[in-house]
Amino acid sequence: MIVALVVVAAAVGLVIVGAVAWREHRHFVDAEENRRRDDEMHRRQEGEVADSEARLRLSLDAITQGVVMADADGTVLYRNPYSQPFTEARHGEALVEAAVSELLAEAAQGRAVEREVELFGPPRQCLFVSAMPLRAEGRDYGSVALIDDITEPQRLDAMRRDFVANISHELRTPMGALSLLAETLAGETDPEVVSRLAVRVQAEAIRLSDIMDDLLELSRIESNEASERAPVAIQHVISDALSRARATAEEKDVPIETALPALDLVVRADRRQLTSAVFNLLDNAVKYSEATRPVRVTTRLEGNWVEVEVRDQGYGIPLRHQERIFERFYQVDRSRGQTDGGVGLGLAIVRHVATNHGGEVRVESTEGEGSSFTLAVPIGAQA
Repeated sequence: MIVALVVVAAAVGLVIVGAVAWREHRHFVDAEENRRRDDEMHRRQEGEVADSEARLRLSLDAITQGVVMADADGTVLYRNPYSQPFTEARHGEALVEAAVSELLAEAAQGRAVEREVELFGPPRQCLFVSAMPLRAEGRDYGSVALIDDITEPQRLDAMRRDFVANISHELRTPMGALSLLAETLAGETDPEVVSRLAVRVQAEAIRLSDIMDDLLELSRIESNEASERAPVAIQHVISDALSRARATAEEKDVPIETALPALDLVVRADRRQLTSAVFNLLDNAVKYSEATRPVRVTTRLEGNWVEVEVRDQGYGIPLRHQERIFERFYQVDRSRGQTDGGVGLGLAIVRHVATNHGGEVRVESTEGEGSSFTLAVPIGAQA
């Protein structure tokens, strides 16, 4: 009996010991499982943070705006690719890096600041640099500087202002002259004076009509509407343009010489547009040439390009104006343009014709010696 009780007690003891050991084992397993889950969650959180940082960096790298970030002590922590070249600049662009450093230092004091930096090039550029502090909930995280290239917006704004000013002026001049001539005619009885005034009225009306025709032509070419592409021989285009320009050339006693290849050079293009472009180059050359100094037209094949060069021995174009001469209504010498009747639309038409045909127009000019304009159109060019 006693032996049986001892056996039972031993068995119960073993069961209790086993239960305690199992509970401790489960606690250990659960603790390991919790640690594993915590580690996994920590790794996942670290991965999410890394992914967020990568997305942010890629986003900043992709924008076409310079971004420079600095900590609270002014130490630069990050630059995107757009802003990187300014750190290695040694000439005009170094002004941008200096502005960034100065503005970041001011932004670190809690002020948002900005500055325009103009680079005279070439090419001419205008950059807008701004900086602001990075603060949230009373904590200072540093500052950030942004670099924007505002060259093109400024150029477009200048073109808009020039367009409004010039079209108002160009239309006001013939309209005012017509009004004055009509008023004079109303009280005039002398047939000879009436005839002379009528000729003046006709001349001003033609001038006004030419301005409107140029505006409509430029608008049509800019929109590239009603453009019919077909094989056309450049020699025929030159011939048509010469016919239109010959009257002005003879009036100014400016000879036009041609150097055309023996074989026809054929491109797929809008004949009317190409004729308009070549005529405007010729007309421009004749107007700004002195009497007896020839204008020379040369046509050649360069690889897959047909080039038409119009060279004059006129006044030439100062270097500072050469970037803008293809803008609408832009004139190098406004007083000279008024004398010759130009309104600054011809070269704008040439540029748009070249663009419509996948080509380009180039200029080489020396002030006082003359200018050379080259219209290049690819063979088989499409719209």
